[in-house]
Amino acid sequence: MAAPRKRVEIADVRFRAIRAYAGARGTTYTVRWTVAGRDHQRTFSTRKLADVFRSELLVTARAGRDFSRESGMPREASAGTDPDVSWYSHACEFVDYKWSHASPRHRKGLAEALTDVSLALVDQAPKPRDVSALRHALYSWSFNARARAEPAPPELDSPLRWIEAHSLPLGQVGDARTLRAALDAISRKRDGSPAAASTIRRKRSALHSALQFAVELEHFDTNPMHRVSWRPPQTTDAVDRRVVVNPEQAQTLLTAVGEIMPAIEAFFACLYFAGLRPSEAVNLRISDFQLPDRGWGRLLLSGSYQVSGAAWTRSGTSGEEQALKHRATKDTRVVPVHPTLAAMLARQIETFGTGQGGRLFVTRTGKAGVPLSPPYSNPLAMNTVYRIWTRARKSALSPEQFSSPLARRPYDLRHACLSTWLNAGVPATQVAEWAGHSVNVLLRVYATCIDGEHEAALSRIEAALTRFE
Repeated sequence: MAAPRKRVEIADVRFRAIRAYAGARGTTYTVRWTVAGRDHQRTFSTRKLADVFRSELLVTARAGRDFSRESGMPREASAGTDPDVSWYSHACEFVDYKWSHASPRHRKGLAEALTDVSLALVDQAPKPRDVSALRHALYSWSFNARARAEPAPPELDSPLRWIEAHSLPLGQVGDARTLRAALDAISRKRDGSPAAASTIRRKRSALHSALQFAVELEHFDTNPMHRVSWRPPQTTDAVDRRVVVNPEQAQTLLTAVGEIMPAIEAFFACLYFAGLRPSEAVNLRISDFQLPDRGWGRLLLSGSYQVSGAAWTRSGTSGEEQALKHRATKDTRVVPVHPTLAAMLARQIETFGTGQGGRLFVTRTGKAGVPLSPPYSNPLAMNTVYRIWTRARKSALSPEQFSSPLARRPYDLRHACLSTWLNAGVPATQVAEWAGHSVNVLLRVYATCIDGEHEAALSRIEAALTRFE
């Protein structure tokens, strides 16, 4: 290995020796330099590439060219970041770019993430005492493209002026220490406690996408997130087997729902017997079913109904019909209807009728569950679903079971359905098709819920080792 090179100091740029790191995947070489007291580095896969890059910087510095303190690169070689572009203005432009082709839920999640990030990417000036006003202004106006099409309400003037005045320049956001501070901010809740790993990953993805958009606009050569050695907490996609109910428990829970609110018993049955997501069940219409007098039926799913709030939808209503998850707009999915579910759906239609457009599960009134007439007719509200489910769990389960994770959410009925199909020996490819998953996702999510695999594996090992008996 070559001897370390002496540190060269030219104006306010200092170069250090190339650092070699022997990692598990091979040796990397990091060029390190400092501009006006701020450290920068660039890592390469070979020593030759690192030497060439360092030499080019050194020659540029000796020629008297000015270096950017934020990016560490010569001014002319920087990606063209306009010093007048702030993180705040760039984030607003990013929201405008994403708005038209994003779902309402994605818009809402993006606004939540960018709000947290923007409150971290400000200068050292003391923040106003009422930070919630800053948060409200960012979330409800700055990062809502439709709201920003109109003048901001007067009460938001002061918070917005503060954000515009103190938001960091976009070039400074590319600094590793600044980005690490932003990542640390999205890793905590407002009370300072750790945020959920899935929440951190979602917000980190939003920050990464915003910076990638800056690369497209030629504000950066590469995404500065790639230079930050920060890892989000580990998450698991696997279903907790403690939430999965057995058939006897499922029957008890459905019966309890029927006693509390008969008009939505079939809604929960769709989750348990057909593996539907709640948003898919809410969107069901009478035309989606083929229900024979006896035996199995057939269900053709064509969309879901997502509730995100009127501020985020195209129509200005609280919810909108969307495509099936991970599917194209007009894609469909066929799901078998168990004879028990077929009978329940037929009884649902005969007893309670349908709402506007033939919807099965809608807002209703009175003990008879009469659908409300337009314009008051809406798809079944999820707060009603959760309220009735909590009451049903309390009625059907023991106090210990009620306090446990067992079927804590209606979505857990879908988990129970898919686990039942897999444990019954239905091929994973078929279960994935019915459930609207890829096979890889299905097995990753439900691997821990497949009973019998452990005993079968032990039996095979025992059979293979019989010669030692």
